[in-house]
Amino acid sequence: MPMPAVAAETPALARENTVYRKVVRRIVPFLILCYVASYLDRVNVGFAKLQMSDDLGFSEAAYGLGAGLFFIGYFLLEVPSNLMLQRVGARTWIARIMISWGLVSAAFMFVTNEATFYVLRFLLGAAEAGFYPGVILYCTYWFPSHRRARVIAMFMSAIPVAGIFGNPLSGWIMDSFQGVNGWQGWQWMFLLEAVPALLVGVMTLCYLDDGVRDAKWLTDEEKAVVERAVAEDSAHRTVHGRSLDAFREPRVWLMCLIYFCFVMGQYALTFWMPTFVESTGIDGNLAIGVLSAVPFLAALVAMNLFGRSADKRRERRWHLVVPSLMGAVGFSLAAVWNGSTALSLTALSVAAAGVLTCAPLFWSLPTAFLGGTAAAAGLAIINSVGNLAGFVSPYMIGALKDATGSASIPMYVLALTLVVGAAAVLTTKKQVVNR
Repeated sequence: MPMPAVAAETPALARENTVYRKVVRRIVPFLILCYVASYLDRVNVGFAKLQMSDDLGFSEAAYGLGAGLFFIGYFLLEVPSNLMLQRVGARTWIARIMISWGLVSAAFMFVTNEATFYVLRFLLGAAEAGFYPGVILYCTYWFPSHRRARVIAMFMSAIPVAGIFGNPLSGWIMDSFQGVNGWQGWQWMFLLEAVPALLVGVMTLCYLDDGVRDAKWLTDEEKAVVERAVAEDSAHRTVHGRSLDAFREPRVWLMCLIYFCFVMGQYALTFWMPTFVESTGIDGNLAIGVLSAVPFLAALVAMNLFGRSADKRRERRWHLVVPSLMGAVGFSLAAVWNGSTALSLTALSVAAAGVLTCAPLFWSLPTAFLGGTAAAAGLAIINSVGNLAGFVSPYMIGALKDATGSASIPMYVLALTLVVGAAAVLTTKKQVVNR
């Protein structure tokens, strides 16, 4: 694939690079911390399943339905939440999101049947709605598109980081706290893992700035550098105007299709990884947690390497197609090698490296043409529709496993979905997205 030449660094660009290193150091680590807390509370139900399903008598399909119901609440409130963030400011709204989802996540310790499980999963999605697209929108306030892939890849490193540390942590909590105070290990896990979201939510009110003008840690000259870079980038965007304009833009719906395909693979990994590992013959929650972290470690390396390469070369499409096909190959091999722990982990590592790399690189596509008020609605539409795959994927896997008794068929379906996503990426115009 042809790669654009990288421009030589001028004094003005050197100054801009210096300012942006300061901006990245200030903003990105804190956003990663927020997303680690978010993702841990969103997907720790995958680990709870190892005990909770037996304790409460949940079938595979019932668990898959409950895991997926998160995304129905998420879907319904995503666009209103992102519009509210634009109205009241990122600092206040992101803090509100984090505190409310922390409280709902802790309430999972009181689940006693399928009905309460379904209700709380729906409420957790409603509470968290707007966080992810809100952060993507927030990044457009600070970073031009040619810097955004790397930044979003760094931000989304929180997903594999949450898997690397969260899976062993969840396994350790469930083993170590089993029976303490008369509670099951999974109840303790929900309670203790909700605490970071509450603490970081309060920290957000003190740390985060609504925009460049509010940043007291930047000089006036540095603010001007950032604002000029963002303004020059915004001139290339073609969708501005009202929030309703985003609904009429065909490219927004193409982005929904692409993102839906990628999210299918992403949540298959995060919700079912402990079950996939356990099915290879591994016993013990801590051992399952440690082995489940291996594919996320591979993903952490891959997503940052691809993000750096995409920004350096200002090329987006093939940097999405390649990891998408990697994910398809990984899932296919995992279906073939499901009888071997070592081979299954290798295949799942390839799948995770591919699938989790797609998401941060994907957001360079819609933010290349969405601007103005339409950006808040457009990004929320794409994220909410795409995240309906978070409902379809775990339920599909559970239903197919119950119906066929095989974990291989869902893997092949996921591989096909990623191929469709890769093909859809190639229908985009490189002149628009390669900036």
